[in-house]
Order: sequence, then structure tokens, then C-alpha cells
Amino acid sequence: MRTVVITGSASGIGQATRQILEARGERVIGVDLHDADVEVDLTTVAGRAGLVEQVRTLSGGQIDAIVANAGLALPLPATVAVNYFGALATLEGLRPLLTGSTAPRAVATSSMASLHPCDTVLVDAMLAGDEAKSLARAAELVSGDQGHLVYSSSKVALSRWLRRNASEPGWAGAGIPLNAIGPGVVVTPMTQGMLTTEEDRAAIAATVPMPLGGFMTPDVPARLLAWLVSEENTHLCGQVVFVDGGSDVVIRSDSTW
Repeated sequence: MRTVVITGSASGIGQATRQILEARGERVIGVDLHDADVEVDLTTVAGRAGLVEQVRTLSGGQIDAIVANAGLALPLPATVAVNYFGALATLEGLRPLLTGSTAPRAVATSSMASLHPCDTVLVDAMLAGDEAKSLARAAELVSGDQGHLVYSSSKVALSRWLRRNASEPGWAGAGIPLNAIGPGVVVTPMTQGMLTTEEDRAAIAATVPMPLGGFMTPDVPARLLAWLVSEENTHLCGQVVFVDGGSDVVIRSDSTW
């Protein structure tokens, strides 16, 4: 029986992924602020350390896969703390526990928002590993009425970090496929407040065009996450797989990179 750690497991994509994995007989260690096996705050250094220690204890020191899914979509510095630094702490902190698995896997939840405009100063600070500077820059953007750039910047940085590291000795060199998904608009508690009226939905659809199927339910990206951490995924490496109803195609047309 495989053991998979999922952050953000109490709702949305994380909850749907947990249900899929448990239905196929796998053990899930869920991580969230509440209603989870491990209850920690990934915006904090202490919470990130607690995640690793508690997962190590619950798993007996060995896991088979990591789903770094926890995230925020708010125009706040906390979004940077969770979406980037929390995700990296999850992936890097739990990676040693994958060592004994015969089929170790790791995946993160990015977003099609990684195709949107971002703040290069913030992205560079994140990629440099400077959390204090990153949080300060995010606060500047919010106070300067550019808070909408915080979320997209966090996902741009996460996707770039993944591309830079997936082929390295600690990941591909250790036999661990590391990838991400890039969902379009998913109807979850995180996005519900942005989709309350027809006007709201139209505005979001204009920014995130999804000609195939429109907005989706959490089980759609969850099925992709479930495959990415399965034993079947042997060679996908460093890919951000867009499950977005066609947003990537509409935005980038025939560009292949």
C-alpha cells in the first residue's frame, strides 16, 4: 500500500485527490490548517518544520509520494508564504522520506495564472530564496494597488523552480519524477467568493478563457494529480501540465514554449 502526503487536504483539489487515492486503496496523510492528520500553518517556519516531523512520525519514516497542493489566491503576502515557500518546504522537507519507496513521486499545484503578468522583482526574490524580501515586496504590491500580481508571481516562481530542479540529482537523479499541474478555474471554497454573480463569472472567464467545458469541479485536476503520483508515471519530468479547459491554447496560441 502506497502512502501519499497531500497538503491542503481539507477542501477543494486536495480533498478530491485524497478521496481518489483512498478509493484505490492508498493511505493518505492529509495536511491542512484544520480537519487533517497533520494540522500546521505553512506560512510559518515552525509550521513547515512541524509538517516534516509529524509526517515522519505518522509514516514511520517512509512515504511514496508528495502532493504539495496547499495554496492561497488572496492579494496578500501570505499567498507568497504558502504558494512558494510552503510548497518548497513541503517538497524538499519530505523528499528524504521518499528514499525507501520503489516508486517515489512528487507533484505541486501551480496554476494557469503562471501565464499571466507577474512582478519580476517578487519572482526573483522568491527564486533567490529570500522570504523576507519576498514578503516585503508582496506587501508593497498590495499597498500600491497591484495585489493581483501576488498570486500569479507565486505560481510563476513555483513553476520556474520546478523546471530548474526536476532534472537535478536530488530529484530525477534519485529516480523521483517531479512535476506540477496548472489548473484553470476550479470551483472550490478558495474561489467561491470570486464566482458569486454572473458578472463575477464573466469577468473571470474573460481572464481565464476555458472553451472546453468551462469552469471545473475539483475532481478534474485531482485525477491528474492522482496519475502523476502513480507508479504508471515513470518518465514525466519537470512538466507543468495545464488542465485548464484550453486557457493555455487561447493565451499562447501555437507557441510551444
